[in-house]
Amino acid sequence: MCELLGISSRRLTRLTFSLEALAAHSGPLSTARDGWGAGFYQGRDVALFREPGAASDSAMVRLLETQGPDTTLAISHIRHATLGEVKLANTQPFVRELVGRTHLFAHNGHLPGISHSEKFCLDRFNPVGEADSEHAFCALMERMKILWQSPSASPSVEERLALVTAYAADLRQLGPANFLYADGDVLFAHGHRRMQSVTGKIEPPGLFMLVRQCCCESDAFEAEGVSIAPGYQEVVLLASVPLSNESWRPLQEGEVVAISIGKVVDKHQPTH
Repeated sequence: MCELLGISSRRLTRLTFSLEALAAHSGPLSTARDGWGAGFYQGRDVALFREPGAASDSAMVRLLETQGPDTTLAISHIRHATLGEVKLANTQPFVRELVGRTHLFAHNGHLPGISHSEKFCLDRFNPVGEADSEHAFCALMERMKILWQSPSASPSVEERLALVTAYAADLRQLGPANFLYADGDVLFAHGHRRMQSVTGKIEPPGLFMLVRQCCCESDAFEAEGVSIAPGYQEVVLLASVPLSNESWRPLQEGEVVAISIGKVVDKHQPTH
């Protein structure tokens, strides 16, 4: 199974320790050994690291754990290939530029038929590889280019959330559609279904969320593979599976949350 990890924080911090948890999940007993990647926002741009191999075997992962960039927004992914060969072009997260800022996307699931669907036609944005996830991202960017008209007039969070919610509803018609998408300002997370290790069935939840505040100098945040230094900090973590014994909330099937600088700023919850 693929693994997703997203994090948004109020203050700059070194979040690269997150890769330890992902690497452990791609160990010898894991099926997610077909690639790993992590994107760290630096202003409007992203420091992107990817390899078409197991994170647990990667010297680059070990380097990032100690010398990775500080950031307030990051997305990580480890891959279990379902469509497209094991190579760099099919390794997530994927990036695209729109109105002078880098957009970042990672997906967990399988989307058969997406390349032939009229709802996911492409024009300006096209895949480099063959992965269904990259096609899905390009289709999202085709919709976003209509909303983003100029760098000086960013659409509201409400407008962006409405577009992502409608896109997610279309994507769910094709298959499991858990994804993380960031535009440098807001991190959007959509929970759907994924293969559950206990039941062996594809069912909810597809993502978990943890909202955490570190309110004093002696209060440090520690989770499996994630470490944030003591001090005042607000942070939201999203992961395919909980990384600690804290109260991670499973996203409802079809729920979309919008997160910025360590806070949930808006969300859409399904009515059914």
